[in-house]
Amino acid sequence: MPKSRTEFAAVSRPPTPRLALSIREFCRAHGISEGFFYKLKKQGEGPREMKVGARTLITLESAAEWRRARECRHGRGHPDEKPH
Repeated sequence: MPKSRTEFAAVSRPPTPRLALSIREFCRAHGISEGFFYKLKKQGEGPREMKVGARTLITLESAAEWRRARECRHGRGHPDEKPH
């Protein structure tokens, strides 16, 4: 007897992990407006970006580096780290 569709659905693949965020997703995740993001970018204070076709993405690593740099700059870094 053939298996039902529900039996096949139970053997699905795990979801692909997210490796990058769109600018909108980055802003939402960090609680900033897109306008503020572009202001930071213009001042050279934004995260590193990558282009994939017409899309601009921010890797999770780049977002983490951006957060660390801002923490260090404002005196909230690890005690052994020197501010940048």
